[in-house]
Amino acid sequence: MDLFHALSDEDGRLSGLDRKLAQIALDDVDFVTNASIGALATRAGVSPPTVTRFCRRLGCKGFPDFKVQLAKLAYVGLRYVKPDVAAETPGDVARDIVAKAQNALFQMHGQLDLAALETAARLLGGASFIQAFGASGNSAMIVNELHNRLFRLGCRIHASNDHNMNAMLAAAVQPGTVVFGSSFTGRDPALVHCLELARRHGAPTIVVTQGGSPVAAAADVVIAVDLPEGSNIFRPTATRYACLAIIDMLANLVAYADRPKSLKTLRAIKEELVSRRDGDDRQLLGD
Repeated sequence: MDLFHALSDEDGRLSGLDRKLAQIALDDVDFVTNASIGALATRAGVSPPTVTRFCRRLGCKGFPDFKVQLAKLAYVGLRYVKPDVAAETPGDVARDIVAKAQNALFQMHGQLDLAALETAARLLGGASFIQAFGASGNSAMIVNELHNRLFRLGCRIHASNDHNMNAMLAAAVQPGTVVFGSSFTGRDPALVHCLELARRHGAPTIVVTQGGSPVAAAADVVIAVDLPEGSNIFRPTATRYACLAIIDMLANLVAYADRPKSLKTLRAIKEELVSRRDGDDRQLLGD
């Protein structure tokens, strides 16, 4: 049963009294989940039997079952019951996205653990091989970007986005390997398992994740990113920009730590692109 869909009445099936009860439930979830059937009937200006019939028409067994199902909606998050849509025009959306990206970068910079950043860069730069583990959307993007940055600097790195493959790779790590993980929530048990496997085999582990999370607890070096998300469920998370900036910082520090090695690889890559595709050196440096 999709109670939210039923209460929203997108199909126009609810009667006038039912629509009134549905609106009260959507507007004040806390009241309805804690109210008696009489209290809800009084607020809506209907009789208790009307409330019972309303609940049954929504697919619930009665008012107590309706309250349980409504509480589950609130458990997922009220953002998904009453979405916040402050920007709708292209201009509004553009300003909103840019502002949130700027705020994410500013807040991340203010909380950044520079010692952890330095340690992570030193481990990555000194590794004979880097395994980067991330799965599920944003985290996969982050480890893929780490691969994209570091191979250009002469680092031997492999990014994997499959939990089972990650576990096998973690179990097979060799001396000199460093394991890097990304989890936006920090609540990825599969990544926790991989980190524990890697540490058991003697590989140093680095994560970009929420501080104080299970993933953070399983790693040797934690670069914490703890940013508020807001209530607009339609806007992609601005935390992505903060995590990408951290990848750029790590790559920059790795490059500076061994400039001859980085320069040699960067030049070889650029020579290939210039000779085969571009014709000159005016295109993007980080192609």
